[in-house]
Amino acid sequence: MRPYPVALYETILGYHHGPKQLCVDLGTGHGLIARAFSPYFQKVIGTDPSPGMIQQARSLTPKEQFGNVIFEEASAESMPFLQDLCVDMIVAGQAAHWFDYTKLFPEMERKVRKGGTLAFWGYGDLAFVDFPQATKILKHHADGDVPSVLGAYWSQPGRSIVEDKLRAIQPPLEDWVDVRRIEYEPGPKGARSGTGTMFLHKALTLGDCMKYIRTWSSFKAWKGVNPTAKSKEMGGAGDVVDEMFDRMRSAEPDWQSNGWKDIEVEVEWPTGLLLARKR
Repeated sequence: MRPYPVALYETILGYHHGPKQLCVDLGTGHGLIARAFSPYFQKVIGTDPSPGMIQQARSLTPKEQFGNVIFEEASAESMPFLQDLCVDMIVAGQAAHWFDYTKLFPEMERKVRKGGTLAFWGYGDLAFVDFPQATKILKHHADGDVPSVLGAYWSQPGRSIVEDKLRAIQPPLEDWVDVRRIEYEPGPKGARSGTGTMFLHKALTLGDCMKYIRTWSSFKAWKGVNPTAKSKEMGGAGDVVDEMFDRMRSAEPDWQSNGWKDIEVEVEWPTGLLLARKR
């Protein structure tokens, strides 16, 4: 779910102490987060191991607007282009669950200055906060392990790490202090009925929700196994997302009108934000 809200960036910047000369965005993807931190730092470097992602990030980051942002093709675990102890803040949005921490923590110990900030965050599956039965069915499809649902097609252990709000990521206490975790779990009784600090929420049509779920990596993996399956929208008999929404519509009377794809619903995401300060 992107872009991220201002409140998330404000929380991270409010935690940060000291200079703001260099921010490094790990797993930058299209460069969204690197661009967001551009106004606050003298220089921002976005890294990604994918040359395709780096190419897209550069094309979406005009120099006349983001002259202090550069992108480097590199893994999070190896950044030889950085001097030791030069990084003021190191961030990762919806990427931290893929890193190899046996290599990343030693690299960050070398590169992040004393007092520098670590800020990693991720989010799980959307919740229809006014429609608990629909959320229950979505969770069944997203978490199940049989081939007929999307849960069987996630890459692990990354999926489990992000679903558990990054709790598996434990900064070594000999190198990091003031470790904080800011979490949110949506509730079943409407907007803001969950527990914790909410960052990610949005009003979406059901049609937009279907499009969003079809961006999931698990859907792409399912599609690879079922290449001939065609969505109803494309004139086919239906794919796994159509099946999911057919079940949800059967469970939610308000979703059964002819124009159901245009129904707007409030959606929230469970989130985990990990903050730490270098010793």
